[in-house]
Amino acid sequence: MMRCSGLTPKGIVLLKNDGMACRPILHVEDMLRAFVSFLGSSQDLVHNEVLNVGINEENYRVQEIKEIVKNTVPDAPVDYAKVAEPDKRLCRLNFSKISRTLPEFKPQWNAHRGAKQLYDVYKRVGFTLEEFEGPKYRRISHIEESVNAGRLDKASRRTNIKT
Repeated sequence: MMRCSGLTPKGIVLLKNDGMACRPILHVEDMLRAFVSFLGSSQDLVHNEVLNVGINEENYRVQEIKEIVKNTVPDAPVDYAKVAEPDKRLCRLNFSKISRTLPEFKPQWNAHRGAKQLYDVYKRVGFTLEEFEGPKYRRISHIEESVNAGRLDKASRRTNIKT
């Protein structure tokens, strides 16, 4: 969604890009609904087909997601980090094909509802910025930590070392 952004210990949400990039938003539950639809469909409908999973209305510029977060997290400033930089990637997808191919696939989530769910969970479990930006939830940091600990080699292959 927003590259390396997160809720800081003071409740400030920092965006680390300029907000102009587009991102499609999809909730994991809706992805699972898509899998169920694929599995329940006939092979001739989906074999060798590429289907973007989502709905067209859930394509957002990061600055629009910023407003959703601002409206979801009470009294928390949402701002751009000092390291915010332009993000030229444009990822506005068209989801018309999945709705034609698998009409039973009906996403139930939108960005507003998903942001509220995340905020509620973060509050409940006390999720911190350090956790968010640490190796537990950032794939690259996790890989680097595993290489440094000897669990992976430089080619990201498992080693026999137990740590």
